[in-house]
Amino acid sequence: MARRAVRVWQSLLAAHPARTVVMGFAAVILLGMVLLMLPVAAEDGRSADAVTALFTSTSAVCVTGLVVVDTGTYWSGFGEGVILVLFQIGGFGIMTMASLLGLLISGKLRLRMQLTAQAETKSLDIGDVRRVLIGVAGCTLTVELAVGAVLALRLRFGYNESIWDATYLGFFHAVSAFNNAGFGLHADSLTKYAQDAWMTLPIAVAVILGGIGFPVLLELLRHRNRARTTGRRRWSLHFRLTVVTTALLLFAGTLLTCVLEWTNRDTLGPFDWDKKILAGFFHSAMSRTAGFNSVDVGAMTDATLLLTCMLMFIGGGSAGTAGGIKVSTFAVLGAAMFAEVRGEPNSAVMGRRLAPHVLRQALTVALAGVGFVMTATLALLAVVDKPFEEVLFESVSAFGTVGLSTGITADLPTVGRLIVIVLMFVGRLGPVTLVSALALRERKRRYELPEERPVIG
Repeated sequence: MARRAVRVWQSLLAAHPARTVVMGFAAVILLGMVLLMLPVAAEDGRSADAVTALFTSTSAVCVTGLVVVDTGTYWSGFGEGVILVLFQIGGFGIMTMASLLGLLISGKLRLRMQLTAQAETKSLDIGDVRRVLIGVAGCTLTVELAVGAVLALRLRFGYNESIWDATYLGFFHAVSAFNNAGFGLHADSLTKYAQDAWMTLPIAVAVILGGIGFPVLLELLRHRNRARTTGRRRWSLHFRLTVVTTALLLFAGTLLTCVLEWTNRDTLGPFDWDKKILAGFFHSAMSRTAGFNSVDVGAMTDATLLLTCMLMFIGGGSAGTAGGIKVSTFAVLGAAMFAEVRGEPNSAVMGRRLAPHVLRQALTVALAGVGFVMTATLALLAVVDKPFEEVLFESVSAFGTVGLSTGITADLPTVGRLIVIVLMFVGRLGPVTLVSALALRERKRRYELPEERPVIG
């Protein structure tokens, strides 16, 4: 029965990959909405309205973290459990789906993600599916259990929480962090732990590992074992591109956040210098689509908000729990720009020439992202009376499935909430489905049109 189910799912994925992913996530969102509308899901025993339940379910499944009601006080234990299951399904599902789609189209992309020894084939057998599922589940459980244990111990012995409360809070935030969900059980997110490295650093590590992507984690584990036996390591371009770009963005985000907020009395100003660096690093990591905050985002300077928008838009690694256009897309566009400035006919990065269709896909994803954000911002400005920078920040946060907010989410009218719901869904699934659709539709033209150069710039 299980083998037959896998074959049916495989045939659907191969025939209509983008449609299968979208319909699957939409079904989970609707189921979550129904569960959250049950009276038992609310703390006061009253049924949540449809828009609130839909917004929360979408935010959880799309691992965004934007909320219109406080998670810890509005929802009951049952409701919080539903939300936890939803963002666990969302994170696990997007890692699995994106990895399988990458494996399915790897022959088209010519990108060795090393999910199997035969990554250049367009066929998926049951062994491939099982290997991806086991790999994603293993990485997820390992990180969540390890980080959850550290947080629980810190809450028990550092903050005198009861054993049950420490365990529940620790593992809830660990699961939320690895899935880049950003859901917390405190009204002020993690601001009470802003200067506690034992709380913020484990959460940041979980966010980075979840957001960097399953192919990178799998390759890291595989090469560690290979290095023990052969003493040699040969990293793929995808691994090197993702890790290096992620490290550079984390460093740049930390540095610029500290510089811009160093003397801000409402954010980093009151902290000692080492705690300022800790909070700056945490904000830089969270801006990569996690959604937790250790300082008041609404009190940040306009320059920091713009920096955060840039980081949120870029996002994390492919086939991970992070959103955005992805760091590999950003790196490919940077390589194309660099090659054009130098007058080189081909774009190259880290000793490898990039195929032209990869550049076109990266450009399509980036421009589509800009279009979605600008359209949503324009629509929100038409229905809410809020400053432009706050509305833009909200739109980028929703598209990047980040969850950071300047505080206007709860004040959005029903139409505004519906706009954000659509943007979260598009931001979560748009880049994955768009790239897979483009790759699978690629075909060679049997003739060439006459060449002509329009004026550029």
